[in-house]
Amino acid sequence: MLGPEAVFNPGSLLAMWAAGIAGSAAVVARWRIVGPGYIWLSVGVAGLVGAGAWFFEPGPVVAAAWLAGLGAGLAARHNTMGTVLLAFSAALYLVSASSSSLPAPALTGSVALGGITGEMLLGHWYLVDPRIPRRPLQRLAAAGASGVVLDAAVVLSLALPLAGSPTGLVISIGLAAMSFVLMVAVWFALRYPSYPGVMAATGLSYLAVLTSLGAVSALRVLVMGDATLR
Repeated sequence: MLGPEAVFNPGSLLAMWAAGIAGSAAVVARWRIVGPGYIWLSVGVAGLVGAGAWFFEPGPVVAAAWLAGLGAGLAARHNTMGTVLLAFSAALYLVSASSSSLPAPALTGSVALGGITGEMLLGHWYLVDPRIPRRPLQRLAAAGASGVVLDAAVVLSLALPLAGSPTGLVISIGLAAMSFVLMVAVWFALRYPSYPGVMAATGLSYLAVLTSLGAVSALRVLVMGDATLR
């Protein structure tokens, strides 16, 4: 029987989200297309989410991840150091999420939430600095869309065959499908050559952040509830 505690709790959800944000920021920093301002923005968002993870599950790993993120912010003007610290912070957050969850869904949840949130943050930064190329935005959108599908497949496989009501399954898959469709729309909006294309993509990304959070949470609650019925 799959134990509910191995699937979902708020601390692990926030830890995997923080891991995804820090990881996507490390990738963007590695591409060398943004200045320190974007790193500060990403560090701030990841730090807020990480603080929430620590609130629900305080521990040395989350604290170390938060401090590594702070270090990345302080070293943002030195690209290599900032990138390394962001990647280290992401790895620590992922370790924390995996310690109270399972490694595979922790990783897929981080990819889904990180790709979508990272695209939203970079799209927002594009509105500040329109010189940023669009291909990185499309790559993050593709990562987020792929992550949502992979996460749904991995999490649902933990509880097959489902023993509970199909209503939760319909809601969970519906949210995941909506997130996927929104990120596909983001990808196509970014192909529109003028400035409004990125504005539309960024707006769609905000919606996708909400639906992907709902999908990642609902899928894990569904599996948790199904596990208690066995």
